[in-house]
Amino acid sequence: MSMDHPLIDLINQKIAQAESEGAFDNLSGAGRPLPACDDPENALFNRLIRENGAVPEFVALSRELAALRAELRDCSDRTRRGDLLRDMSMMETRIEVAKQAFKKG
Repeated sequence: MSMDHPLIDLINQKIAQAESEGAFDNLSGAGRPLPACDDPENALFNRLIRENGAVPEFVALSRELAALRAELRDCSDRTRRGDLLRDMSMMETRIEVAKQAFKKG
């Protein structure tokens, strides 16, 4: 859900109200890490992906970045080179984000 959701102010207001009324006090598990997530719904799907050679997102993005670098090497058009450099910068950011997510996952 985007933070631009039309109801975001109302949602935040309801959360703040519930918090001030103590709705989140003394929840079981408070202060402890979230439990490891068993994901039975997606277990088969995840196994199929693993067994069929799927790669983590940052690996796939790294391959895309390599393709952009190769295109840049062979490109002489200034405008296209600028676009490629911008795309590469964006891709590097996406790779860093995906690496962080992968480490946490």
